[in-house]
Amino acid sequence: MPTIDFAQPQPPHGEVARIWPRFLLFPTTAIGGYAGLINHWGGEAWWMQGLWVALLTYSWFCVGGVFHECAHQTLGKARGANIWAGRIIGTILGIPYTVFRECHRYHHSCMNTPQDWEMWPYSDPRSSLTFRRAFVWFDIFAGVIAAPVIFGRIYWTQSSPLPLPVRRVIYKEYLAIAFVWIAGIAIFAWLAVAGAIEPRHFNVVWILPLVIAPMLNTLRKFSEHLGMASNDPILGTRTVVADNFLTRVFSYFDFELCVHGPHHRHPRLSRDHLASNMQRYIAAHPQKAVPVFSSHRQALADAWPCLFRNPGVGVNAQ
Repeated sequence: MPTIDFAQPQPPHGEVARIWPRFLLFPTTAIGGYAGLINHWGGEAWWMQGLWVALLTYSWFCVGGVFHECAHQTLGKARGANIWAGRIIGTILGIPYTVFRECHRYHHSCMNTPQDWEMWPYSDPRSSLTFRRAFVWFDIFAGVIAAPVIFGRIYWTQSSPLPLPVRRVIYKEYLAIAFVWIAGIAIFAWLAVAGAIEPRHFNVVWILPLVIAPMLNTLRKFSEHLGMASNDPILGTRTVVADNFLTRVFSYFDFELCVHGPHHRHPRLSRDHLASNMQRYIAAHPQKAVPVFSSHRQALADAWPCLFRNPGVGVNAQ
């Protein structure tokens, strides 16, 4: 099992209170966005439809950040609330909460190594360059499918390191996901047959955010890790410390996850202390070329060539 313990150290006092402005963004923007689409607020112009889609896409993108906080059990002080919030989100995404949490534990303790299940196949030395070059585009454009596949491997493969008690929990979570999705599809089909739902009631634009948001989360993952060879939490990740208003806003509502190196070194450190931690590290190690950037665009631009040349981390990046 990974040696890292997400329960230590405890976040500084007051961290829970600072979570709520972030957390309340998602239901507010989701309700407003879908209400705007359904009621045609602003008219039928393509740019207005695009505005609602962009708002909803960002809301669903940030849901991934909430899922991440649940895995670290930092979305409030109640451990049970983190677990059940994670299970609800995992049911929607098709990724059991315990699968995500266990994958993420290995990602922190075995970052950029063959045991980094979250970064498969880029971390797997058995994965050929040809396969990784093909898979990286599947990962981006079919992220809504690729993510459950990547995370689910830690449970489904014969080489799974998970102990039996954990596997039993995951089995129940998969059953719950299957039940909810099958029941939802059955209810939808029944309403369609009964004539309560007709094709004219739907707009394909409504589901675009659910497809685009996983693509953005995949690009975020690549901007943080792809092409990084080091196992050091700071030197093996790209860190974004915002120097402009827009990047600060995006970072705030995604729980400062882009300040990635310090987060890997201190998994439960208060988000408000991550940037200052990075600055102290740079000041203490002026001889090191620390991969820190001032915007998400710069970090992604640094990772972009790896998508074509060599999609890998750890030994595959060397």
